[in-house]
Amino acid sequence: MPIVLEDKHPISTYHLHRLFLFRSSMVVAELLFLTIATRIWIGTYPYPEIMTVIFVYTLFNLIAWVKRPQTESISSLHLFLHLCIDVAALTLLLYYIGGANNPFVSLLLLPLLLVAAVLPKTYIWGMAGLTTMSYALLMLFQYHHQTMKHMAGMAMDMHNASPLNAHAVGMAISFLFSVAVILFFVVTMAEALRDRERKLTQAHEKSLKDEHVIALGTLAAGAAHELGTPLGTMAILTKEMEHEYADDVELLEQIQILREQVDRCKTTISQMSSSAGELRATGSQNVAISDYLQSLCTSWQVEHPQTKLEVQMPKQTSPSLVVDNTLQQALINLLNNAAQASPKRITLNTTWDEQLDSQLHIHIRDYGSGLSDEVQQSLGKPFFTTKADGQGLGFYLAQAVITRMGGDIHINNHEEGGAIVSITLPLDDMRASDE
Repeated sequence: MPIVLEDKHPISTYHLHRLFLFRSSMVVAELLFLTIATRIWIGTYPYPEIMTVIFVYTLFNLIAWVKRPQTESISSLHLFLHLCIDVAALTLLLYYIGGANNPFVSLLLLPLLLVAAVLPKTYIWGMAGLTTMSYALLMLFQYHHQTMKHMAGMAMDMHNASPLNAHAVGMAISFLFSVAVILFFVVTMAEALRDRERKLTQAHEKSLKDEHVIALGTLAAGAAHELGTPLGTMAILTKEMEHEYADDVELLEQIQILREQVDRCKTTISQMSSSAGELRATGSQNVAISDYLQSLCTSWQVEHPQTKLEVQMPKQTSPSLVVDNTLQQALINLLNNAAQASPKRITLNTTWDEQLDSQLHIHIRDYGSGLSDEVQQSLGKPFFTTKADGQGLGFYLAQAVITRMGGDIHINNHEEGGAIVSITLPLDDMRASDE
């Protein structure tokens, strides 16, 4: 099927309801005008054919209303096909009452206006072609009825009953000009409005995400402040215990491990406090991205010796970038998630091409059981987790960091098993201002 945009561009059912009211008003107007015409003009019309068209059109309208979708949105193709039937019905009706010479032939522009205001560009061109073809058929083929000679008028007699007289050509040019105006101005305005609405929706969604991040940041700052005192107390006690149990080698090793963990917590809290509210680069200097990632992976491997981390990087010269501290924490969270899904082995693959797309690509893959459909739909939402002791913030915060840096992050099932996180970061935005 040539038109496949319906899934990407859902249309509100409201437009279908309004179309039903439009058809109903058209049927009433057609009957009213037909009654007036029979009283004003001499002669008769092909009433059986006209009433058959109106009856079938009314029946279709009633069936469409009874069988209307009970959903909030419909596909673009669904609405487009309804409007195509409207054009066909109107064209057939005009064929029996004057063809292209009928002053109401301009009603063929109404479906085009509706499509231009609501549907994507592909459907607009399709409706423009359909209405233009309908007008051309009305010009080339006219219904000849012996009692309708008054509809042709004196002009038809002067031009040997040719449908292509000066008046008809002028109306055709006017019709084509109206179609061109609709395609240019109305379509441009409608696309601008749809683009504005789309940007407003994206800004609203981003605002909601930012509110979550700000709330989490506030809680983190409060937690860092509250944890400072008990961690300091624990550091003092573990130091005293090292002196007190210096002779017990086994206990001393456990105390030293405990002290290392306390120091690690204090270091993390100190980094949170010092970097809050600013984008601080590692060491305030340029860092080669290969050195940065290798150092990060080495540090992570020390903390997770039971998981084998395979690092793959290009051999080409690495660009020097100013790296945000929050990026390190985001990558560590993603590595932790991958290790929990695949405790024995994970891989980190990095590529960059400054000439091709000027982007840094990072892929973190695990070899676990993959992601279910339910998990894939809920990923990126705060506090969603599949772990018994998880908080559901690792991937959410990593996503917030990558998005803030102007990048993209996606997670999907790998074709060979497991899951893979794909990160794209713009190299130009990560360079030093004086580079």
